[in-house]
Amino acid sequence: MCGAPIGGPDVSTLKPGETAIQGQITKDGEPVAGYVRLLDSTGEFTAEVPTSATGQFRFYAATGEWTLRALIPGAQADRKVVVAETGSLTDVAIAV
Repeated sequence: MCGAPIGGPDVSTLKPGETAIQGQITKDGEPVAGYVRLLDSTGEFTAEVPTSATGQFRFYAATGEWTLRALIPGAQADRKVVVAETGSLTDVAIAV
């Protein structure tokens, strides 16, 4: 199988000291499937994962500021800036 797993990497594999960003995409209050892009602090593309059927996603990331860009069919792309801290799991909700 090629590409990222749907929903992103499994959080159970998160090791002590690793950093992850996860969340859910919704439209009109309901979970939606699509893609989420991870952009670094300069706006450069870093990664992209398909969401699960319930709009969930996850990235392993370095400590620092990141921008998440939700790409959902029939919705305007939305961006959310988050700060990931070493050894933490950052939860993000994005409504499109």
